[in-house]
Amino acid sequence: MDPDLDTSTRTDSPEDAPTSSFGRVAVIGAGAMGAGIAQVAAVAGHEVVLVDVVPGGAASSREKIGAALERLVAKGRVEESHASAALARITARDGIDGLPECALVIEAAPESLELKRDLFAALAEHQPSTTVLATNTSSIDIDDIARDVTDPERVLGLHFFNPPPVMRLVEVVHGTATSRAYVEHATTLMEAWGKTPVRCSSTPGFIVNRVARPFYGEAQRIVEAGVADAATVDWILREKGGFPMGPLELTDFIGQDVNLAVGTSVWEQTGRDERYTPTDLQRRLVEAGRLGRKTGAGVYTYGTDGAPTDAEPDLELAERLVGGPLETDPLARTLAMLVNEAVDLVHRGEASADDVDVAMRLGMRYPKGPIAWGREIGFDVVARQVAELDAAFPGGRYRPSPALTDGSLA
Repeated sequence: MDPDLDTSTRTDSPEDAPTSSFGRVAVIGAGAMGAGIAQVAAVAGHEVVLVDVVPGGAASSREKIGAALERLVAKGRVEESHASAALARITARDGIDGLPECALVIEAAPESLELKRDLFAALAEHQPSTTVLATNTSSIDIDDIARDVTDPERVLGLHFFNPPPVMRLVEVVHGTATSRAYVEHATTLMEAWGKTPVRCSSTPGFIVNRVARPFYGEAQRIVEAGVADAATVDWILREKGGFPMGPLELTDFIGQDVNLAVGTSVWEQTGRDERYTPTDLQRRLVEAGRLGRKTGAGVYTYGTDGAPTDAEPDLELAERLVGGPLETDPLARTLAMLVNEAVDLVHRGEASADDVDVAMRLGMRYPKGPIAWGREIGFDVVARQVAELDAAFPGGRYRPSPALTDGSLA
């Protein structure tokens, strides 16, 4: 699941991005993500082939890219000549048969492992051995996708965030077979596209979708237990924690079904680790068709204007909870688990501390990176807090990371 927050004010513009000599780029899948990636590549100076299996789908998306560029021109953010040149570099194609030779192919197809495996095997067969094959998957293992590729060292993840022309973050994800040279090359390319790349191994959920699990899960469990209502929990995380959105309203924004699917994927890929067990609260919402804003009801019920009609917090309760016992303090409990999750990922060697902090600030718009937050709170304090939660709720969900006490992140 991507956070899918269209809240950044940054927009890549053709005159800001250097023309790249990297070569032709193909984007497979012309949905919102694929079209956005194609726009970014074209703006950066590449010849782009936008491909979709639906007849006319790529051509329709190319028209939408043109309209998006025209809006930027109207706002004075892009010169008309640059917008026209970028659009002219994009060609639309139905299907991958006859796809010309490319330096880079980025797959942005639906999240189906079998679909991606078949697609990458076909691309590897018909593209030169030097073509970089990248997937925009948000959670599927890179090694699984590359299983049938002759040269798996050239397969990696380029996980953009929605919308790609606006969001700066790109997770550059390597599998066990991915060559370091390709990772370096992809990282440099993303920087040339005006993005901020972070590197990680192909751990379930990568950085953002792995580290963010406690942000949703702790809030859902607090509401499930009857400690506080959703509006009060959201108010605490927004107003006391500085998060741009509360966790319950954010899952309504993303879509309860989408958020549950990603959480379930991480849970399954980690061998059903208790730390990632989906909540009954979210499962019941999805079963009832309360998927969030898109269906008019999720955690909250939404009026015709799109605003929630039942999101009034209990401010008196909020003030009592914050600073009270850890078990019932939504803010302290959430922060402790975010820090624990982040340091554990670093401890396993799956990403650097700096990349984790950058990823969470840019990808989720957290006010601070969780590693920096841990240093501010004190890793020893967080260790005691997580141990306290582990004693209160035994079973493995709240086991402390060894990194909290081994001094490696001091």
